[in-house]
Amino acid sequence: MTAAPAQTPSFADLGVPARIVDALIAVDRPTPFPIQTATLPSTLAGRDVLGRGKTGSGKTLAFAIPLAARLSDEKRTPRRPTGLILAPTRELATQIAKVVAPLAQAEGLTVTTVFGGVSQRPQEQAFARGVDIVVACPGRLEDLINQKIVSLDRVQITVLDEADHMADLGFLPGVTRILSQTPSGGQRMLFSATLDRGVAGLAKRFLSSPVEHSVDPADSPVADMTHHVFEAADQDAKKAIVRELATGAGKRILFSRTKHQAKRIAKQLTAAGIPAVDLQGNLSQNARDRNLAALSDGSVKVLVATDVAARGVHVDGIDLVVHMDPPADHKAYLHRSGRTARAGASGDVVTLMTPDQRSDVKQLLRRAGITAQPQRVTPDSPALVELIGDRAEHVAPRPGGPGSGNAPAPGSQGGGTSQGANARRKRAQRQGQGGHPQGGARRSRGGRGGSGRSHAPRQNQR
Repeated sequence: MTAAPAQTPSFADLGVPARIVDALIAVDRPTPFPIQTATLPSTLAGRDVLGRGKTGSGKTLAFAIPLAARLSDEKRTPRRPTGLILAPTRELATQIAKVVAPLAQAEGLTVTTVFGGVSQRPQEQAFARGVDIVVACPGRLEDLINQKIVSLDRVQITVLDEADHMADLGFLPGVTRILSQTPSGGQRMLFSATLDRGVAGLAKRFLSSPVEHSVDPADSPVADMTHHVFEAADQDAKKAIVRELATGAGKRILFSRTKHQAKRIAKQLTAAGIPAVDLQGNLSQNARDRNLAALSDGSVKVLVATDVAARGVHVDGIDLVVHMDPPADHKAYLHRSGRTARAGASGDVVTLMTPDQRSDVKQLLRRAGITAQPQRVTPDSPALVELIGDRAEHVAPRPGGPGSGNAPAPGSQGGGTSQGANARRKRAQRQGQGGHPQGGARRSRGGRGGSGRSHAPRQNQR
């Protein structure tokens, strides 16, 4: 007699409060994913947890649910939050806040984000009013702590997300200082794809007898991704193939190694009738948000991004990810690729290479655990045509039209201001060398002002 398959427990079966279950159903998340099923009994009971799961596995809900459930009875106090989530990038912090907010609202809790690249005044005002859960990047949060705008002495639950990426970016010293300011008896959850580069030491120092849950092997590929390796004869042929891949009707992300290349290709595609926007470190936060919104609402179908978008950026319905150049390592490959085939959906991943990159790509795929047979292609190869599928309509460039490179609509104020070092230096030069223009040089405030240290390397953190 064949045994009946095990039934997946519901959120209610796992002990999630009814109001949060209703909120999950309202956002079309009625059934838990494996990492949520594995971790919720421990996290809802207040245990420290060390969780590992591949990108797109549902890690955010795995910690958002216990945060909302366990903080609902805590009294709100100005400048002293009770829940803290640390994330390495602005994009990831924003995405996490969007997931947490409806669950928190169901329990009468408030959520705010804290990161640089935007005015800190709204963040000050949020803390002054009182906020329950803070989703923060380490750099700006430390600035606000040093300015006595926020204290972490009432934090009951601390979450560290993408800890391995924090380590890759060199943020662990700041994370260590922040965690040291939270009460030692509070609950702590650490989520990371791997436990290398100092993450294991962080877990050992700050987690108390943690329950470890690993749903998938570290850095494992996603089952519903189809991987393709296309070889172009030379750089000119590769550019033509990139343009063809961008013409499909579905949403797609093209990954670039440099900020300038991402900006240039987005403009070139828009000029060719394929509306595209870029996402890279020189954009202001407002410009980043605007470009992501354009991809989300479908007004553009193509995002050209650097690795700033490889983690945390979740846009529903990404059909295709293209590595225009092979990424630096297998971790970057898997995290970039993880923008598609999320939450049970399927997707395709293309790696483009030229003949001189064959050896590097072979080694990259081996380390990533990917099996894909390289194919020599041209822009009209059947394999490429089949992958592209239906083509999007041609959209002629026009003032105010979708995509990067279009002139602003008549009467509009144009886009956001670039925050890159080059852009800031050029603005300062245009406004004269004497004195600091508004928004140019950083004003001395709080503990770090006047230290004489360059803050440029912290751009991605804030």
